[in-house]
Amino acid sequence: MMAIQSSNIRNLVICATLLTPASALACSSCGCTLSSDWENQGLASTPGVRVDLRYDYINQNQLRHGSGTASSADVAAALAHGTVGETERITTNHYYTLGLDYSPSRAWGFNLQVPYIDRNHSTLGAGDTDNTYSHTQSVGDIKLIARYQGFFPDGDTGIQFGLKLPTGKHDYDFSSGPGAGTPLDRSLQPGSGSTDIILGVYRYGSLNKSWDWFTQGLFQAPIKIVDDYRPGNALNLNAGVRYMEFGNIVPQLQINAQTRQRDTGLNADPGNTGGKLVYLSPGFTAAISKSTKIYGFIQVPLYQYVEGLQLAPRWNASVGLNFSL
Repeated sequence: MMAIQSSNIRNLVICATLLTPASALACSSCGCTLSSDWENQGLASTPGVRVDLRYDYINQNQLRHGSGTASSADVAAALAHGTVGETERITTNHYYTLGLDYSPSRAWGFNLQVPYIDRNHSTLGAGDTDNTYSHTQSVGDIKLIARYQGFFPDGDTGIQFGLKLPTGKHDYDFSSGPGAGTPLDRSLQPGSGSTDIILGVYRYGSLNKSWDWFTQGLFQAPIKIVDDYRPGNALNLNAGVRYMEFGNIVPQLQINAQTRQRDTGLNADPGNTGGKLVYLSPGFTAAISKSTKIYGFIQVPLYQYVEGLQLAPRWNASVGLNFSL
């Protein structure tokens, strides 16, 4: 147990979902800020190669307006005033993410995140009586993040810097229904088409022999866009604790918050993108061998505020497998 505890104290991670592309309509309405396990995504002080395989389920089945559930009057008013052209019905997201992490030394590390996105969406256009559907399956936007944590001897404070690359497809059309063949909303595409800069800072430590803690902030903003679509800047703030006295099983609890600006550009929907969220995320990590761990988390919303009308989930789930080479 002491070996496991020492290893856990020395490692911190930032999750793949923290860096995943926005879900429809905007990342403000989905849970995309979870730090799945402090050792799984590579903010590690020991050199080596680590692999992470993760699945995230986000079912956006609640239409919201502001900080509450959207009423029929909210929808009717938005349609009448032209602030929306359709009524979003449901968006079901399945994220499969491969994470590769390399630490050549205690001070430096490099993390690659490759997401594959499987998304079903349905919407009801103004005046339509039938749903219009889309089903997109594609590699999403890849992220490459470097980190440096050589400021202090114990390596408990670090910075992150990197890029989100425009590798995801962003020209899907609706596949069936009255709107079949028309372009799918840009915020529903697997990729944003933009190149984004990513900057972060983190710190972690131990409260005592039983409890560890971490805090982290991450900022993402486009620096190059295409087709007159600019995703909104996003700031993620995370904090968590974990309990170290159960041997190979480590319970964790996190608070995950995000604020995201509206999307802009001729192909954006600024009136119905952007917002703020706060999630409570309980979970666990279990060591099944010296080099392999599994983890699972549930996210439940404490606060959701969306601009205009947006779909949001009632809960999210994440599971994963992590191993070192």
